[in-house]
Amino acid sequence: MAHDPHWDADLVRYGMRHPLFKEQSAWAVWTYRFGRRIDARAPGLVKKVLTRCYWLLFRLVETAVGVSLPKAASIGPGLRIWHFGGIFLHPDTVIGANCTLRQGVTIGNREAGGPVPVLGDDVDVGAYAQLLGGIRIGHGARIGALSVVLCDVPDGATAVGSPARVILRSPAGTAGNTIQSIGRT
Repeated sequence: MAHDPHWDADLVRYGMRHPLFKEQSAWAVWTYRFGRRIDARAPGLVKKVLTRCYWLLFRLVETAVGVSLPKAASIGPGLRIWHFGGIFLHPDTVIGANCTLRQGVTIGNREAGGPVPVLGDDVDVGAYAQLLGGIRIGHGARIGALSVVLCDVPDGATAVGSPARVILRSPAGTAGNTIQSIGRT
């Protein structure tokens, strides 16, 4: 199969040689990228055979490491998963470049057939956070561990709590760089 620059960016985020031998979460990321490469192929027998191989591999990896990254999701380059296990993404999820997920993260809809979150670039999602519904998580946002996020999070903001409240840092150079709460979901 062809060279994959997205996988190369993922490898850079893992920061080690041969993460497939050291980090089980890399198995799920590689399987996701493999599925996307198959989908990009021209229709034909090879694509059908590879698609069947993908589904078998997807289920094996999903069961073994507890990470479900369906190939229908749109995930930018540089995905890093820390502490694998219990990570589930809705197939319509959109995740930007250089994002980080930790164990127990769920990104999905709030009701059957409902909209799902869109994450910008450089988003950091803490352990066991739940991002639900048609929300937008801005570039550089941080989601605290155990947060349940049901509203938009602006660029550079942090969401914490259950339900999450969004906090912003005052611009650098202002009095004390204090934290301002801008609401609860």
